[in-house]
Amino acid sequence: MSHHDHKEEHFQGSQAVRDIVIGMADGLTVPFALTAGLSGAIDSNTIIITAGMAEIVAGSIAMGLGGYLAGTTEYEHYHSERKREYWEVDHLPEKEKEEIREIMEEYGISKELSQSVAEDLAKDKDKWVDFMMRFELELEEPHLHQAKRSAGNIAGAYIAGGFVPLAGYFITDTPEDGLIYSSIFTVFALFTFGYVKSKLTGQKPLKGALKTTLVGVIASAAAYGIALWIA
Repeated sequence: MSHHDHKEEHFQGSQAVRDIVIGMADGLTVPFALTAGLSGAIDSNTIIITAGMAEIVAGSIAMGLGGYLAGTTEYEHYHSERKREYWEVDHLPEKEKEEIREIMEEYGISKELSQSVAEDLAKDKDKWVDFMMRFELELEEPHLHQAKRSAGNIAGAYIAGGFVPLAGYFITDTPEDGLIYSSIFTVFALFTFGYVKSKLTGQKPLKGALKTTLVGVIASAAAYGIALWIA
């Protein structure tokens, strides 16, 4: 294969995966802890299902809102810093050029070439600011609608994850049986989720699946213990 045929394959959905991981992880563990804790104190699946669904609704809204606020804060921070950079290239151009030279020299580029690059960048203010944002501040411009997307991804993943442990109580008659099925479903979902997530991000799928399952089980067990203690 010639270098002309080579196609680099880099994963492009890191933001969406991060949001789904956040929502799914909490969606699987928090409702499980709640329903498991109630199983030791209540003898009605109906009440457990009602409480679980209420938690899923409230939790998904809270998580989605948190994702939205985080996204808008990131967007506002980026543009605030960009505005500051425009002021600096207008009022402190020599200082900004020196910063370009320092950045270039960190990559092993000679002072002469760094000076030439700094002077060329200074001819286009927008590109100059783009360079400073990326290489000095290490900030990437967030998408205008990223906050809404994050909110939807997190909330949706939370709901999807939340119904997994709750499903055990829909198909059984007693909280004891419901807890057994809920535990099986949750562990299986954690393993599958970890496997798919790791495969998408280029990590070892089996290792990622076991790690995700272990972390989820520990978190669920801790929450379950607290819920039982309180109940």
